[in-house]
Amino acid sequence: MIRLKAICLALAFAVGLVGATDSLAADNSKSPLPVSSNPGQGFSQEGLKKIDAFFADQIANNQLPGAVLAVAKNGKLVIFKPYGYLDKVNNKPMTTDAIFNLASMTKVMASVGALTFYEEGKLSLNAPIANWLPQFKEMKVGKVDADGNLTTVPAKNPITIQDLMRHTNGLTYGGRGATPVHKMFPPSSVGAAAQYNSAEFIDKLASTPLLYEPGTVWDYGFGIDVLGIIEEKIAGKPLGGVLQDRVWSKVGMPNTGFQVSEKDRARLAQPLPMDPLAGKPQKVEIYEQKVKFDCGGSCAYSTAGDYIRFGQMLLNGGSIEGKRVLGPQTVAFMTSNHLNKDIKNNVGGTEPGRVGYGFGLGVAVRTERGLSAINGNVGDFTWNGANGTIFWVDPKEQMVVVMMAAAPGEIRKVHREQVNALIYGALEK
Repeated sequence: MIRLKAICLALAFAVGLVGATDSLAADNSKSPLPVSSNPGQGFSQEGLKKIDAFFADQIANNQLPGAVLAVAKNGKLVIFKPYGYLDKVNNKPMTTDAIFNLASMTKVMASVGALTFYEEGKLSLNAPIANWLPQFKEMKVGKVDADGNLTTVPAKNPITIQDLMRHTNGLTYGGRGATPVHKMFPPSSVGAAAQYNSAEFIDKLASTPLLYEPGTVWDYGFGIDVLGIIEEKIAGKPLGGVLQDRVWSKVGMPNTGFQVSEKDRARLAQPLPMDPLAGKPQKVEIYEQKVKFDCGGSCAYSTAGDYIRFGQMLLNGGSIEGKRVLGPQTVAFMTSNHLNKDIKNNVGGTEPGRVGYGFGLGVAVRTERGLSAINGNVGDFTWNGANGTIFWVDPKEQMVVVMMAAAPGEIRKVHREQVNALIYGALEK
């Protein structure tokens, strides 16, 4: 009886809110993008029902507290729906203006911010980062022998701006491995920003041996955090101010930033108290931590509506509604594969959905279709967030997809594949 009640309630939230997009069609002022005159256009009605049923099932079975799904096709918003709960413990329904921590989807915005300086000739990709941060002038690379002993050798190559943006810098996340080098790094972007201010953070990284020789291996880590600090040095203001001036104000992203005001904290989406796979307590760590700098790798917040505008700007070639952020050739450059044949491509090792991808400047870029567990087309580009947020752009389909959820456990990787299958399965052609 209890389970039946839960299923009915979830269906009420998931399916009963189908009309959200219909109401937007009559009032574009409420919509983050122009709304298709035919809501769901380009998608089969059967496919749309499967999407609703999926979220209803996930919510009813405590696999997901709630979500907001936004999909744009051919420049029009065709899906924009809240599902389930903003805060399930307190029975608060999800709303389309819910705020989520973006985690690593922050990296895409910080990369775009950096490319605005690139277009001004202030941030050459081949420039050593020591030009702005002299602490990185003489880096060492860690070497571990068969007995597990750590030694270091001088790095042959300087870390460049391009190395920061494409994750070929050797500044690894400590939480992504157990080697002696990993143990010397902070665990994550949020973990580092909670422990150090920006100056202390740079000193820590610069005094730690690199996991790899710069420019030789793709390895996920602190590159975009360092990039954000370089942007701050160029502009003379915090990264939030840089992105507000150069990206968010132009795109029209009023709900995006590195802090959430007291009045807006009630809009923060909350995770389930227990991880549905591990069966252990879970939380979105940054909600409970005060960070000491605007970390470009993980620390920003946004809404599905704001982020789909950001994705549409990229799909448009760098502009939206007459306001230009980047030139179209810069966006094409950003979303091309920057891992040449001499760079070891470990992108596919992050999760099955990344096999067949290279990496551009801040985004993974599909180079082959059919290898990944995730559907799509050659040239689609993407990056997701560790707290359950999903984002991709498929230029061939002229489609932008954003799914926001507070789901910080490993189930987020399952949801990425499932949501992808639902979206592509619902396309009419």
